[in-house]
Amino acid sequence: MKSLILKSILFSLMAIVLWSCKKDEAPVVATAGTPGALQASASTLVLDKTMLSTNVITFTMADADFGYQAAITNTLQLSVKGQNFAADKTKEFTLEPKVKSRSYNGFDFNNLLLALNLPTSSNSDVEIRVKSSISNTLSPVYSNVVTISARPFPLTAWVYVPGAYQGWDILKADSLVSLTGNGIYTGVINFSAANSEFKITPAKKWDVSYGDGGGGKLSKTGGNLKNTAAGPQLLTVDLNKNEWTIAPASRWSIIGDAVPGSGWFLDTDMKYINDGKGQYALTTNLLVGEFKFRRNYDWGTTIGNGAANIKVTAAGNYTLVLTVNADGKTGTYTITKN
Repeated sequence: MKSLILKSILFSLMAIVLWSCKKDEAPVVATAGTPGALQASASTLVLDKTMLSTNVITFTMADADFGYQAAITNTLQLSVKGQNFAADKTKEFTLEPKVKSRSYNGFDFNNLLLALNLPTSSNSDVEIRVKSSISNTLSPVYSNVVTISARPFPLTAWVYVPGAYQGWDILKADSLVSLTGNGIYTGVINFSAANSEFKITPAKKWDVSYGDGGGGKLSKTGGNLKNTAAGPQLLTVDLNKNEWTIAPASRWSIIGDAVPGSGWFLDTDMKYINDGKGQYALTTNLLVGEFKFRRNYDWGTTIGNGAANIKVTAAGNYTLVLTVNADGKTGTYTITKN
């Protein structure tokens, strides 16, 4: 009996000691953070199309220190010098976990520079730093700022919009254009019906396609996107942020007694050309007579021969090209007999 009592007391004492040790362990507390260091392999870059697949710059970084071995998220920030990394003037790109260096070829780094809307005719000073963070509640820390003098080159790029409006034919899909290759693409798509489904593809093939990620986001695994209304819609795709927007676009048409079947009552639609020039085109038969261009089937905005109608003196097949100015109300046109 005495032996059992002694064993019981011994186990109790051991439990108290273990509990006391556990209680006395120092808790893990994150510090305010010490920023890491950033280095760049080049201080001056003048890019051109011969460098597309060549590594042009490498960034080397040391991790920030938050007082313990934390999972750190590093984000590369780029801003034009003098803008102090203002939120609306800064481009951010999250780096892969635990990466100590990141190299960019000419194509990718050119796109980063174009996303800052840098001129392509002269060098600009670009400031670059790394933002390091471990949580949404603790303030991030920032590395030293590296400054490079860089000049991008214009690189026109397209993405494509296959969908129900054109029979899902990937080879004949309409396109959106980025005149500077900065990852932001725009264009007008003429949807035949509301809630018509479509997707975005970087090429005229299905190996990569962007669908609906919800909340205006694009996702490579998302379902089909949908338009909001029938008719021409201005579609904007930002592949830097994987975001998209859609809004009604102007419709331009021709009307007049030179247009077969019109009689100054019915319009014949023109097609917006997604090349960034603000042009509409139409190839059609015309009769001897007169016509005008008008916007959204409304006589409030028309383009003609000055205030007068445009005269057709010989019947035949014509190609019409209308270039609308930035004000959306005025413009110029060409009429060519085929």
